[in-house]
Amino acid sequence: QVQLVESGGGLVQAGGSLRLSCTGSGSIFSINTMGWYRQAPGKQRELVATITSGGSKNYADSVKGRFTISRDNAKNTVYLQMNSLKPEDTAVYYCNYRVLGMDDWGKGTLVTVSS
Repeated sequence: QVQLVESGGGLVQAGGSLRLSCTGSGSIFSINTMGWYRQAPGKQRELVATITSGGSKNYADSVKGRFTISRDNAKNTVYLQMNSLKPEDTAVYYCNYRVLGMDDWGKGTLVTVSS
């Protein structure tokens, strides 16, 4: 099992930026996918962005061009740089670790974007 700890959430005005970080510990395989998902009040959890240990990235259409995912494999850490934030980006953001089809999740960090 992998433990994931997120940080970097908070309150920001529309048009602002935030950077989320997530560090994993425990039984981490060198080949894996890490990423970010979010869940807004009353909505289902949705994909934001993922990145493989080889560096391949995938983004939700709603964040393309505004968010950038990156990772530091040596630190088992994934980052999400969020720019041009919109009120509709308000959600709890969850870090995800996936290997061999199995998922571990962080507890989440709240991002609130005011208009």
